[in-house]
Amino acid sequence: MRSYLDFEKPVAELDSKVDELRALAASGTDISDEIGRIEDKAAQALADLYQNLTPWQKTLVARHPQRPHFNDFIKGLITEFTPLAGDRKFGEDEALVAGFGRFRGEPICVMGQEKGDSTESRIRHNFGMARPEGYRKCVRLMEMAERFGLPVLSLADSAGAYPGIGAEERGQAEAIARSTDACLALTVPNVAIITGEGMSGGAIAITTANKVLMLEHAIYSVISPEAASSILWRDGTKAQEAANNMKITAQDMLRFGVIDQILKEPVGGAHRDPAAMIATTGEAIAKAFDELRDLDGEAIRKQRRQKFLDIGRKLG
Repeated sequence: MRSYLDFEKPVAELDSKVDELRALAASGTDISDEIGRIEDKAAQALADLYQNLTPWQKTLVARHPQRPHFNDFIKGLITEFTPLAGDRKFGEDEALVAGFGRFRGEPICVMGQEKGDSTESRIRHNFGMARPEGYRKCVRLMEMAERFGLPVLSLADSAGAYPGIGAEERGQAEAIARSTDACLALTVPNVAIITGEGMSGGAIAITTANKVLMLEHAIYSVISPEAASSILWRDGTKAQEAANNMKITAQDMLRFGVIDQILKEPVGGAHRDPAAMIATTGEAIAKAFDELRDLDGEAIRKQRRQKFLDIGRKLG
């Protein structure tokens, strides 16, 4: 069953009307022309809405529960995927899934946050909010990828690293810093895709890559709009105002040089046609790795380093 966001109510009403007419048509009434007319009207309304989304509306789309998650991209793009568990220091963190598989026949290391798609799986994956052991697991796998000369693909979709007491006691900030450093140190190419929410160090820890791509309605920020609202105005209800002023959209990120490419989503968002979005993402990943194929290890590391240095220099 399709879930509608608050600003999609005009489209929801039209879709509901179409469903009513289809039920009536099933009883033998010929109203196909009327159904077609309303379907066209609904499609146009949806296209108009998504052509001019505000940053807050994009935030809501990025968080849509039916948006394709890490496991969906793995099923659609990676064959023979074998997840590995544990950081060899404390334990396993299911919020960050990481392992090895094949992308278009070539071996690859893949990692990313999984939010879950049911109550049970969301709890198991901690809603995609990783603890220190998750980032240390990623460091372990990146070191393995480096040893065997395998490219690294990261898929970021998280509201941020888990802020619990236990996570802080086990060195959350240090784990994020080491994961970021591991990304920068790689002499194999790495590509990162921000598929939904790319919040704070929880995202940057695995997206410090040669190529950083972002879905059209994804968001990328050092802090969530709700947290920014609480800090700036001591009022968490001003999240919408915060989002509209924080420059968190893919379009903002491309303009600032933080990302390299925006991946266009199906009309109405990735959740309306996950298969098409996954296919588009696969093409973009293949192209990004192809552009890095002829670089040697030192050139790959230098290109990545220069990319992130240029962000500060150009903005400064």
